[in-house]
Amino acid sequence: MSNVACSHCHLQFDESVMIKEEELFFCCKGCQGIYHLLKDEGLETFYDKLGDEKLAPPTEQFQDSANFDSPAFYDRYVSEDSEGFNQVSLIIEGIHCSACVWLNEKALHKMEGVVEVFINHTNNKARIVWDDEVLKLSKIIDMIRAIGYDAFPYDPEIQEARAEKERKDYYLRIAVAAFAMMNIMTIAVAQYAGFFSGMEQDIKNILNIAEWLLSTPVLFYSGWVFFRGAYYGFKTKTVNMDILVATGALLTYLYSIYITVFELGEAYFDSVAMIVTFVLLGKFLEVLSKKSAADTMDVLSKHVPSEVTLLKEGEQINVSVNKVVVGDVLLLKAGEKAGIDGEIIEGDGSFDESSLNGESEPVYKCVGDHVVSGTTSIDGVVTYRATKDFEHSTLANILTMLERSLSKKPRIEQIANRLSEYFSTAILLLAFATFVVWWVWPHSFETAFMIGISVIVIACPCALALATPVATMVGLGQGAKRGILFKEAAHLETLAKVDTLVLDKTGTITEGRPKVQKAEWFDAEEVRTGHQKKLLALLNASKHPVSLGVSMYLTNGDSISLPSLDELQQLPAKGMVARCDKELLLGGNALLMQENGITAESQSEHTLFYFAIGDTLIARFELADSPKADAATVIASLQHSGMDIVMLTGDHERVAKRVAAEAGIEHYHAHLTPEQKADMIAQMQADGHRVVMAGDGVNDILALAQAEIGVAMGNGSDIAIDVSDVVLMNDSLASLEEAFKIGRTTYRLVKQNLGISLLYNAVTIPLAMAGFVIPLVAAISMSVSSLLVVGNSLRIKFMWKRS
Repeated sequence: MSNVACSHCHLQFDESVMIKEEELFFCCKGCQGIYHLLKDEGLETFYDKLGDEKLAPPTEQFQDSANFDSPAFYDRYVSEDSEGFNQVSLIIEGIHCSACVWLNEKALHKMEGVVEVFINHTNNKARIVWDDEVLKLSKIIDMIRAIGYDAFPYDPEIQEARAEKERKDYYLRIAVAAFAMMNIMTIAVAQYAGFFSGMEQDIKNILNIAEWLLSTPVLFYSGWVFFRGAYYGFKTKTVNMDILVATGALLTYLYSIYITVFELGEAYFDSVAMIVTFVLLGKFLEVLSKKSAADTMDVLSKHVPSEVTLLKEGEQINVSVNKVVVGDVLLLKAGEKAGIDGEIIEGDGSFDESSLNGESEPVYKCVGDHVVSGTTSIDGVVTYRATKDFEHSTLANILTMLERSLSKKPRIEQIANRLSEYFSTAILLLAFATFVVWWVWPHSFETAFMIGISVIVIACPCALALATPVATMVGLGQGAKRGILFKEAAHLETLAKVDTLVLDKTGTITEGRPKVQKAEWFDAEEVRTGHQKKLLALLNASKHPVSLGVSMYLTNGDSISLPSLDELQQLPAKGMVARCDKELLLGGNALLMQENGITAESQSEHTLFYFAIGDTLIARFELADSPKADAATVIASLQHSGMDIVMLTGDHERVAKRVAAEAGIEHYHAHLTPEQKADMIAQMQADGHRVVMAGDGVNDILALAQAEIGVAMGNGSDIAIDVSDVVLMNDSLASLEEAFKIGRTTYRLVKQNLGISLLYNAVTIPLAMAGFVIPLVAAISMSVSSLLVVGNSLRIKFMWKRS
């Protein structure tokens, strides 16, 4: 009987064991039931979307779904939104393609009572909103299981614990393999010497038995991950690299036992240990490159205000942001972050909106102006009326958009992985064909078996498997030494392929701290020292960025004895007033001066700060956020390398034009919101560009997530660093240029390593098939190919001097 594919899961089985139904075949009752369920629900187009992808057959579920309706489960995992609906985050097991996401979303949307379903394909995390009075959560779980998947509650702590357990397991397996391999290679030195100079069989047997004992835990404990991967490969009829590694190591191990027991010659337990240890190291590097299981959205949620102050019947009540409804009156004090959008009905003050627009200059707001969630009141107390609930607030919308943009991030396809399936299949077929030809020739079984083993061992994919991870490991190490942290090794390859660099202005191109560009004094020289001390005393009473900038300019960081002040007042969005020796001191913007009868010009492309005593203007300062010292040089170098540079900022056109000119940037866009920045990057990608985004604030997180690679400056916000793919710890644009060099150099060496590996196999495999290579030489050749790859990768360390 021939094999046929199951009409649901597409796995192939012998026709005699299949459940037949007219022209349909099913491998089990579960697949049969799911097929008819999807057809009855009108979801049969799932199979068109699935294409030739294979699914795992449904497994029998023994856990009672009623547990999902328990009060304890609701208390821990279920929350209520502003409209009274329940919501929960689940991990859907069994999802491995976009068709699976489509099926789950469609099936759940068809259930009465389900309001919203969103599944993130990158981490299989589902957010489900439903009406608990119409539908119980257990019924939702039953539907997920009915279509062949399973679900369990999403818990960041559990996810992180699982990842940590996996890392510890690899640590132990590699430790065992490395310890045994070092001892085996010590013994092998004596064996190699004896092979050429002669060694008695008794001594050889003792050494073989010692290697046998040492290689056994390496193969069956450290190498268990390959046997497990080979099992799943056979189960799904997919030839993977695990099958080749397991086959080569196991056959070499069995052949070596045969040689040792019957005292026939050379054993190759050292090859077993080297095969397992080298390839296991490559797998471990992949594990280390994975992101923490604590999803980015959970990190971001820590920065959202959990409570706001509600004014109700003359009382101040702290309530959850989720309890606020449109029309509620809220109180926002100085230093607090707004959790809800609204309109000011009483009070005024300066607001720090850098978390949204990235600009350091505060914005003055008064009655009638809008307060945006995520912004901070610097110096005023305001009362405002909520115009949105939290779910629809600006900050919540940014979180939602971020989650969806993260789900669209491209996956890096490693060249070695694309080749491995075909390579492994070809080697197994060649080894078997070689064995058959030599046995039929005729030769003895031992001779044919040894030559077949030689083909597998000499073609063992150590070099192919190490081509990418060793080069990336060296590249990551070089980056770390220079304060450049890559969160995933795969980002090195992506960084090498990009053609467009998008830069935020404040804190990325510029210093992020206003500095005095011009100072004018209108007093006499002989009294200026006294006036400067009075000004410094006034400035020290404020933490405003402009005050700090002027203070740093006057003191240069030195400590100075200052006079005491009386009647100090902070005037929101205007400045400060105080008395010193009965003289009135005024420090602030042009509006403060004009209100006190002092003429002050307010037109400038810079921020202006005035200082007056009484009704006399003493000094005028112009402050600007200057480009970093290396900005122009680095940008010119990147442009020379073929990179297109674009600056995106929320600042005014005149400021953006000035900074772009000073930094040597031709293309820039001003007055942009965070959403508009992300949209512009999406448009660049739609035009065929591969984009890197560098930024440092919450306002940049959407753009960082939208770009192929997000780069955060070291002094940036925690959110930007959490979302980004690369972090520049020393906050230098020169580090950004070095990150590009590391990515390009590493990717070039990866391709060279693959070339070495393929060339090695192209030369040595025919020699092994022809019988010119015994397993001992095959093992040595395999080791040499791995050393060539490692040595070529280490060249990265010496290439920076010439770059």
